Amino acid sequence: MKPETLNFFDKVYEVARQIPYGRVTSYGAIANFLGANRGARMVGYAMNGSHSKDVPAHRVVNRKGLLTGKHHFDGTNLMQQLLESEGVIVIENQIQNFDEVFWSPSELLSE
Repeated sequence: MKPETLNFFDKVYEVARQIPYGRVTSYGAIANFLGANRGARMVGYAMNGSHSKDVPAHRVVNRKGLLTGKHHFDGTNLMQQLLESEGVIVIENQIQNFDEVFWSPSELLSE
């Protein structure tokens, strides 16, 4: 399938699959990268439906580093556990070193 024929959710999944291990990005950063400047909520909807698609949805958080999508994961603290297993520090549902672990999808353009 050619990239121009992918629907928005598929494009979101392709970007999310590029997030490096131990790094995170935000719903808004993905939306902006895809040219949907006010599409953060749509990225969130895509992440909600991504669990059977081999997408590291746990690496996508809100713009302040909050684990706002955690209730879409099985288990009480699965999103946090997955992030912590990658070395990301999470306290009270917020990534502590957010600026250090934040990954911008625009880095894909420099590769």
